[in-house]
Amino acid sequence: MKIKSLLSASFIALLAASGVYAGTLEDVKARGELSCGVSTGVTGFSNANDQGVWEGIDVDVCRAVAAAVLGDKMKVKFKPLTSKERFTALNSGEIDVLSRNTTWTFSRDVDLKLTFLGVNFYDGQGFMAKKSLGVKSAKELDGARVCIQVGTTTELNLADYFRVNKMSYEAVPVETDSEATENYLADRCDVYTTDRSGLASARAGFETPSDHVVLPEVISKEPLGPVVRHGDDHWADIVRWSLNAMIIAEEIGITSSNVDSLAAKPTNNPEINRMLGTEGSYGDMIGLDPKWVHRIIKQVGNYEESYHRNLDPIGLSTRGVNALYTKGGIVYAPPFR
Repeated sequence: MKIKSLLSASFIALLAASGVYAGTLEDVKARGELSCGVSTGVTGFSNANDQGVWEGIDVDVCRAVAAAVLGDKMKVKFKPLTSKERFTALNSGEIDVLSRNTTWTFSRDVDLKLTFLGVNFYDGQGFMAKKSLGVKSAKELDGARVCIQVGTTTELNLADYFRVNKMSYEAVPVETDSEATENYLADRCDVYTTDRSGLASARAGFETPSDHVVLPEVISKEPLGPVVRHGDDHWADIVRWSLNAMIIAEEIGITSSNVDSLAAKPTNNPEINRMLGTEGSYGDMIGLDPKWVHRIIKQVGNYEESYHRNLDPIGLSTRGVNALYTKGGIVYAPPFR
């Protein structure tokens, strides 16, 4: 066993020396700051608070990566991007990671040469209308004016849904969420369509949220998660496993409150030990120090902590499919071993 361990350590050292661990990781370390692409403002997902500090479940993914790589979750520069700008900014190297309520699709994965790294929120597209309109179902929207962000999957889903249901609509194209809600509240469109999480976020910010209703239909699958460039494999591993670590931590009971005590010495749970650096060489395997997961959970929290901190205030406290697979949802990460 000792010989095998030495061989593994030597092999890892050789990989590092040969430049396998070079690239975005080294750029981020040299810069001392992570560049993260986010939305132009979706409360609960990525939005600057009154003090100008970015918050949200997407923001937390980038803070987790910064904690893992740079030791400090605050060493992130957030770049707000519209739907049309986001992929160009990523592929041009303007940002290191995109964490911006972005749907994982075949064409984006394959044709746009993007690498999706998991799902941090399972969503679906819906419609919001004013109660005064008297609409109870999306199937009553024939001829409606619909506010829709251009350059999004929602734009395509909208066209498909109306075509399948033999209805017509007038598109009112917008660039940002704020522009969409402004047009919607000004009656320039009858309904607003986007991911249901985005509708909940917008509705929570209205003067009288009860005057608006999210219609019952869910017309698409929208698995949302962080993205990096194709071919950036080592960096992809770091971002992927930063998210996975938060999910696994919830599953096995590691929280921001107990992580220090669990990391003080090996526990009876080998997976906890592997994650917190008291057993094995898992930091070496990914090119980071042994405490990288410890920092993520201590500074950002596990997935449950991030979820409730950011999404409860906008009315999404019931997790549904975003609960762990052990609690009736579909959130699931590969084992840390």
